[in-house]
Amino acid sequence: MKLDAQIVGNAGLYFTCYHLSLLGWNVMPTARNARGIDVVAYSRDGKQFLGIQVKSLSKRAPVPLGKSLDNLMADFWIIINQVISKPTVFILTPDEIKQRVHRGEKDGRISYWLQPKDYESADFRDAWHRIGRGDKSA
Repeated sequence: MKLDAQIVGNAGLYFTCYHLSLLGWNVMPTARNARGIDVVAYSRDGKQFLGIQVKSLSKRAPVPLGKSLDNLMADFWIIINQVISKPTVFILTPDEIKQRVHRGEKDGRISYWLQPKDYESADFRDAWHRIGRGDKSA
């Protein structure tokens, strides 16, 4: 089944919000298609805030990062491939992405990508523990 990119993106966004909620975080999706983070998460006591970037893919594929690495904001990046059929999650920091990025150039235009072989590490797979809990009591 071929789905619109916005539906794929929404599925990954809400999948992420669901999992963060189970970890005790209060979560709020930001405005869709706006530059910046996709999810604001804050701890139950309101003392810790996180910005989360979500990249949702319908299949195992490279993650497009755009024309510049200046847009790598957020505390964590959550990459979900096969989001519709069998979601597989990888959780990285912006620094880890920068260390693994692929730079492409075509017709004088530069673009950056993160190849599956570079994010599909056991260290990142389903690594929700890297984010931690939003309710330290649980």
